[in-house]
Amino acid sequence: MIKAIIFDFDGLIIDTETPWFEAYKETLGYYNVDLPLEHYVKSVGSDNTVLYEFFKQQLGESCNIEEIDAKAESIYKEKMKTPQAREGVKDYLQEANDLGYKIAIASSSTREWVTHYLDELGVLNYFNTIITQDDVEKVKPAPDLYLKAVDALNISSNEALVFEDSLNGLQAALAAGLKCVIVPNPVTESLPFENYDLRLHSMAEKSLSDVIKFIEQ
Repeated sequence: MIKAIIFDFDGLIIDTETPWFEAYKETLGYYNVDLPLEHYVKSVGSDNTVLYEFFKQQLGESCNIEEIDAKAESIYKEKMKTPQAREGVKDYLQEANDLGYKIAIASSSTREWVTHYLDELGVLNYFNTIITQDDVEKVKPAPDLYLKAVDALNISSNEALVFEDSLNGLQAALAAGLKCVIVPNPVTESLPFENYDLRLHSMAEKSLSDVIKFIEQ
């Protein structure tokens, strides 16, 4: 029986992934380098290690990660001046709250990053616990974030349902022994997702109670 809902953050609660991809793509354009989506998505849901390796391969000795990051961040901030939650997210949070489920976030980003946006969206108060890269040694696809969230919520792994948008996130949830619903965004929708429990186009597609009913069958 499900007792808790654990959400990923980036790309799921709010689509930060699409503007970041566009920002890095534009930035690399200054260096006459293309950034194919299939290279970018490898880092989605995790950290930027794989992405930075790609930059180094393309730019060689002249690669300045700090400079690329600074340019991309400037473009990203311009695109994200008025952040919006993804469709259905606020309804799910309200429904989870009304139905008495514990609610958590497990994110590969920093706590400061996550809480800033949750505050901006006016949904910070819904979460019983927020687990981020600040709390673990390894981010997704390692299961650490989810294991820590389950522990913090004081439940067993079969009592939690995870919502994810990325392959790294799905792999982390499965490795932690959790049921997982995937809700891809435009950047992640073409990834080869496997072994998930349910796939939604958006959280507006089904109510949370309908999703849980399906999962518990």
